[in-house]
Amino acid sequence: MKLIIERTDFLKSLGHVQSVVERRNTIPILSNVKIDAGDGAVKLNATDMDLDIVDSTTAKVSTPGAITVSAHTLYDIVRKLPDGAQIDLDAAGGELILTAGRSRFTLQCLPTDEFPVLSGGELPHTFPLGAVELRKLIDRSKFAISTEETRYYLNGIYLHKAERNSTVFLRAVATDGHRLASVEVPLPPGAGKIPGIIVPRKAVIELRKLIDESADDVQVSLSDSKIRFAFDNAILTSKLIDGTFPDYERVIPSGNDKTMQVECKTFSEAVDRVSAISNEKSKAVKLVLMNGLLVLSASSPEHGTATEEVEVSYQGEKIEIGFNSAYLLDITRQIEGEMARFSMADSSSPTVMREIDDDNALYVLMPMRV
Repeated sequence: MKLIIERTDFLKSLGHVQSVVERRNTIPILSNVKIDAGDGAVKLNATDMDLDIVDSTTAKVSTPGAITVSAHTLYDIVRKLPDGAQIDLDAAGGELILTAGRSRFTLQCLPTDEFPVLSGGELPHTFPLGAVELRKLIDRSKFAISTEETRYYLNGIYLHKAERNSTVFLRAVATDGHRLASVEVPLPPGAGKIPGIIVPRKAVIELRKLIDESADDVQVSLSDSKIRFAFDNAILTSKLIDGTFPDYERVIPSGNDKTMQVECKTFSEAVDRVSAISNEKSKAVKLVLMNGLLVLSASSPEHGTATEEVEVSYQGEKIEIGFNSAYLLDITRQIEGEMARFSMADSSSPTVMREIDDDNALYVLMPMRV
């Protein structure tokens, strides 16, 4: 294999694939990126056996071929080369020689036939999903993904078809047992018969990085065990979590009759200020709600006490309720409009939060004792 490639193009593609590779691997080939050159293009492929990313970029290929080389080492080398550098790659005899200007590196290669293939297999359900819609589904739900490995079925986003008010949606749900996020976009054509699937956290994070600047539709293909996202010059394939997502609709209260409306930015900033005093472990903040007024407070033996008043739209009996301030702030950051609506029942029942002008996102937060 012999080719010349622009440093900027090479670094961008390497950046897309190398983050999949774990720093420590018991299987040597999984530390490598596969470089496949031919027809004026270079295809880079990295995998951890659960997640696989392929990214393509242009290059002047004089001798087609394929090799595998340490992903992190190659990335570090290319990252440290000067802007605008022309990189010459020449692979032969189990080595890759990289030359750029007066710099020369010789890297050890492993055979390509050892490199695992994850992207094969039939994926019967295929549909287009706008990059904007996909970013919305991820951004407004991923904060609630559980990191508790014993409840592995919560370690991802539950993607499925759902119906509300006789309209069907593509809905993303994530929960860690303390908070829940449910976000909807219109159901894309071709997605009417998809099974409910759980996309793992790592795949969600890597996908979000890849589509950060994309404006085109993402082609989504899936089966009961695997999902693939294809867009621009990249393809991400991931195994799905083999588990049953809980019946989340049972924890979304429908009878919360005490409603508060508040300017979201004002509320969020007040919570942030008051929580500076709260205990670092519990991060508890107390909300006392009365007619037209919300009083936020926090206290800890080490730091003292803090209170702040916020004007709200509320008429009803006085309520005192406590929340984890970090969880509260995570949710308010997802609300893009000016006004937020809190629906409560009492101090021990889950609270439902929504953006007043957007019915397509719903958040549930469990209270805590304060």
